[in-house]
Amino acid sequence: QVHLVESGGGSVQAGGSLRLSCDASGYTFSSNCIGWFRQAPGKEREAVAVMYTGMLIYADSVKGRFTISRDNAKNTVSLQMNTLKPEDSATYYCGAEGTIPCWRDYNYKYWGQGTQVTVSS
Repeated sequence: QVHLVESGGGSVQAGGSLRLSCDASGYTFSSNCIGWFRQAPGKEREAVAVMYTGMLIYADSVKGRFTISRDNAKNTVSLQMNTLKPEDSATYYCGAEGTIPCWRDYNYKYWGQGTQVTVSS
C-alpha cells in the first residue's frame, strides 16, 4: 500500500522559510510527475512546483522563492520555501506518479494528507 506523508509545515512570519518533505512508503518516486500543490480555504488546489524527467517547473507566484528537489537515497521529495508571504498560506500536498500535464492535479495517482503552512504578516 502506498503512503505519502508530508511534514515540515508550520507557522512563520513573512520573510521566513520552511522546508516541506514528502516521504513515500510502498512506492519509489519515479521519473513521472511529482508535484507540490497547495489549497487555501475557498480556493482550488493549485500546483506550485513540479518535476518531470528532471525538468523543474514553478508557478510564477513562487518562482525564485521555492525549490523542489528529490533525494533518491531517502525516497523523499522536498520543497524549500523561502521569503514566504501571507498569500503562501495554505495546505500543501505532495502528489506522485502523475502523467503530463503535470500541472493538473487530476493526473496524479498518489497523494499525501497535506501539511498546513501559515504565514503571518
